[in-house]
Amino acid sequence: MGRWALRTLWVGVWLIAACASRSTPEGSRAPTPTMPPPLVINERTPLPMVPSTATPTVQAEGPIEEFPPDVNPLTGLRVPDPSVLNRRPLAIKISNYPPVVRPQSGVDLADLVFEHYAEGGVTRFTAIYLSQDAEPVGSVRSARLIDLEIPAMFQAILAYSGASAGVNARIRASDFIERALSPDFGVGAPIFWRIPREGVAVEHTLFTSTRRLWEEATRRGINTRQDLRGMVFSEQPPPGGQPVSTLLIPYRVEPVSWRYDPDSGRWFRWTAGQPHMDALTGRQLSAANVVVVYAHHQTTDILEDRLGNYSIEIQIWGSGPVRIFRDGRMFEGQWQRFRREDMLRFVDARGQPIPLKPGNTWFQMVPLDMKLQAR
Repeated sequence: MGRWALRTLWVGVWLIAACASRSTPEGSRAPTPTMPPPLVINERTPLPMVPSTATPTVQAEGPIEEFPPDVNPLTGLRVPDPSVLNRRPLAIKISNYPPVVRPQSGVDLADLVFEHYAEGGVTRFTAIYLSQDAEPVGSVRSARLIDLEIPAMFQAILAYSGASAGVNARIRASDFIERALSPDFGVGAPIFWRIPREGVAVEHTLFTSTRRLWEEATRRGINTRQDLRGMVFSEQPPPGGQPVSTLLIPYRVEPVSWRYDPDSGRWFRWTAGQPHMDALTGRQLSAANVVVVYAHHQTTDILEDRLGNYSIEIQIWGSGPVRIFRDGRMFEGQWQRFRREDMLRFVDARGQPIPLKPGNTWFQMVPLDMKLQAR
């Protein structure tokens, strides 16, 4: 019996039991989730704000769990043209290391972004697009094991530059193989193309376009509206929470900082101490929500590079701790994902949903023992 079929038998059981029920290789099963380490108060000098020039978007009334036809179920925002919601989400793999790949192009226009460890202590993005177009997007890089889960959660097309033999084998055997678009599977120009830059290695020069990806999906007959349920939004934050204006996520090679701007009601992003900009929009990356997802990180036997680094399986099934940052406050709870097709769901200690603020969200995937710093 597969891991997702087995999990359905445990829906009524407490979340830890659901996590333990997944079939995993010997020695790779996640430890019992516990509350994450306490926040470390950090009295660093505040970083200057680079203001956004984004045009305000009309927001839907909240709280929202069932979405009208003109509300994006990934952001809780009304869209000026509801027809954009008739297409299938795109999950595009985007590089975040080495520093020469920054500023990336088009990340600012994604509805959702997952940042995760790749290997060697560096991070990579999977950006989810539905309501906005971006061209070019990139630089596009190779997939990782977490990209076996994200397309299932969002019923998305996965666009990436390639993968190690072990990861590609799992994608070939996945339930979304017909939605995997990559040069490894014969998808090249004009859907993917290179933009050479002096001093930049060729592997960092591949780009794509949301328009071209959706056109290819339409040609294949897979670009249809999906039933995207699971995210919950509310204009009003839940009661309680801890005031936080600055958050530091200590990824090993390049720490990430978020700082709350009360005037815009948004969190602004820094990487390695510098404002993280977008080359396409010229804006500093920002988010309505920053969600820190604690999950077991299991090193596998899949070799990723010549340096001897192995793939990391980020086990986002079952349950685990979560910290949600919105409106200048932090809310603690649990994430849940019982079935393969489920999105991550966030609940408080009473099992009630923790709503996100309408707008875009950054998911920061971190190991169970990572200590955040905030003030």
